[in-house]
Amino acid sequence: MNHEPGVPRLTWEAAHLAVQAAVRQALELGARINVSVVDAGGVPLAFLRMPGAPLHSIEISEDKAYTAASFGLATSDWQHELAAHSASVRQGLPLRPRFVMFGGGLPIRCGSELIGGIGVSGGSEQQDEQCAKAGLIAMGLQQ
Repeated sequence: MNHEPGVPRLTWEAAHLAVQAAVRQALELGARINVSVVDAGGVPLAFLRMPGAPLHSIEISEDKAYTAASFGLATSDWQHELAAHSASVRQGLPLRPRFVMFGGGLPIRCGSELIGGIGVSGGSEQQDEQCAKAGLIAMGLQQ
């Protein structure tokens, strides 16, 4: 992380640590994944694709990271989050381009500041989320 006075930002170095850690976790789980890290504005900082990972999962990993960074919410939490909204929001939000509401996308926070998102796709939802968490741990942002 880059810590200019009062402005924590996600660095490319931290993003690369995260994708490497996510892939190492996938190896332990026997999964083949794609993993993406974006900054707070949704701009890509790092991507890694394991050989044999599903090709459709490339964009899904990007969209999971984007969704997590956009809302500051894990993609797996949207099932519950939508229940609190009106019927039109429940029907319309999932139709938005790049919006993902299943596991594998996590917001990246430095303290209370949202600084990005990590998205993993290719394994089961639980495997994807475990790999994303491994990325956060490698950056020193989750235990």
